[in-house]
Amino acid sequence: MSIRRPDTLGGKAAVVGIGATEFSKNSGRSELKLAVEAVGAALDDAGLTPADVDGLVTFTMDTSPEITVAQAAGIGELSFFSRIHYGGGAACATVQQAALAVASGVADVVVCYRAFNERSGRRFGSGVQRREPTAEGAALGWNLPSGLLTPASWVAMAAQRYLHTYGLEPEVFGQVAVVDRRHAARNPAAYFHGQPITLADHAASRWIVEPLRLLDCCQETDGGQALVVTSVERARDLPRPLAVVVAAAQGAGRSQEQMTSFYRDGLTGLPETGVVARQLWRSSGLAPADIDVGILYDHFTPFVLMQLEEFGFCGPGEGGAFVAADALPLNTHGGQLGEAYLHGMNGIAEAVRQIRGTSVNQVAGAARSLVTAGTGVPTSGLILGADG
Repeated sequence: MSIRRPDTLGGKAAVVGIGATEFSKNSGRSELKLAVEAVGAALDDAGLTPADVDGLVTFTMDTSPEITVAQAAGIGELSFFSRIHYGGGAACATVQQAALAVASGVADVVVCYRAFNERSGRRFGSGVQRREPTAEGAALGWNLPSGLLTPASWVAMAAQRYLHTYGLEPEVFGQVAVVDRRHAARNPAAYFHGQPITLADHAASRWIVEPLRLLDCCQETDGGQALVVTSVERARDLPRPLAVVVAAAQGAGRSQEQMTSFYRDGLTGLPETGVVARQLWRSSGLAPADIDVGILYDHFTPFVLMQLEEFGFCGPGEGGAFVAADALPLNTHGGQLGEAYLHGMNGIAEAVRQIRGTSVNQVAGAARSLVTAGTGVPTSGLILGADG
């Protein structure tokens, strides 16, 4: 793949199975157990068995290595195993890695997974604690002494600048929270099932780090999610409608850091998302008007608005109005704000359901889903589509 020309990956692989544990605040079992449950559920959904699997992909942050999961899940020999860095930014790249392996013949059936006890175990929202020295971690050293210790505090810097530049108030971020919770309210798998909110509820929620309120911040969740990827040809012989990988991309911007890229030319956009957007549009030949559903990474609401702008759905500073107008079905599972925070993997599963026609908030005739991964970090994205 090149950031200057289309790639040829599209149409060669498909997601054929999705599986998850329940989403909770206290799973009561190990992260390995969660991973194995999710992998087993995804294989059952695909109509495949552990014996069919010869590849595994996960996140560098996952505590359950590919080899250990293979052993615990009854998977035999592996010809491919891989890990993607940068937290939530890895989500869509796990599918890209799986698709590359399948398209090149390195593996036939690859399972992507992510499992953690992020609420009952290590809580990412608690901030930087006991971090080992690393080259990339040096950037944090410029910000931690100033009190920027948590992801919310890092995002708040960009969010404040966004509001100032475009003359907006923090209530604009509430548009995302309301839409996500509206969809979560109709999703039995969502933690906030049956609990929609209003803009007034958003405005009344307590400050976390100004201009971010409680309802601007994603959940902390225990759970696991897995996805099965194989070739389009093999997928057509399996029981479920396939979700074809139309395009997949990773992206990092100039002067990129992990959520503290405060010394770039501007703070009102997400250059790493822009890199992904250009690659997805270039390689797929599609444009924003061709997308039926958007599953945009929503760990914090301001970055959803910036993603819409980077992908060209609307102009700079217009993301809030775009969401308020319901111009694009957005996060129809409830997102990480409403369903669960699974580092974006549950969003990919929802994109597959939309293509299959099985979402609880189904968009009529949905044939193309855009999915994005974590923002503020090196990131990734997917376009999934119906076969043919």
